[in-house]
Amino acid sequence: QAPLVESGGGLVQAGDSLRLSCTTSARTFSNYNMGWLRQRPGEAREFVAAISWDGRNKFYADSMKGRFTISRENAKNTVYLQMDNLRPDDTAIYYCAKHGIHSMGYYSPDEYDYWGQGTQVTVSS
Repeated sequence: QAPLVESGGGLVQAGDSLRLSCTTSARTFSNYNMGWLRQRPGEAREFVAAISWDGRNKFYADSMKGRFTISRENAKNTVYLQMDNLRPDDTAIYYCAKHGIHSMGYYSPDEYDYWGQGTQVTVSS
């Protein structure tokens, strides 16, 4: 299976913005719902945002609503996560993941069956 490759992470200050990208060479990218999840230091992976295959439906964790925006460009096999007004507690490794074809929900990491390697986001105060 073609890898998912995240990019765009880095070190920023509180209040700054970052845009993460996830791209793949998989020809079937446009068939799949996609998600962004993260793992903060010492914690389990948690849901951030998800988007349907056609981009029409978007889902967010409550703490990200209004600050994060997920989008996709199927012509470029890419999904994005725009993160605004970043806070120190957003520091985490951010993962792009493919939503399982038989999964019913979006909010659990268990609903995603293929993951990228992650990109580190560090927010200083």
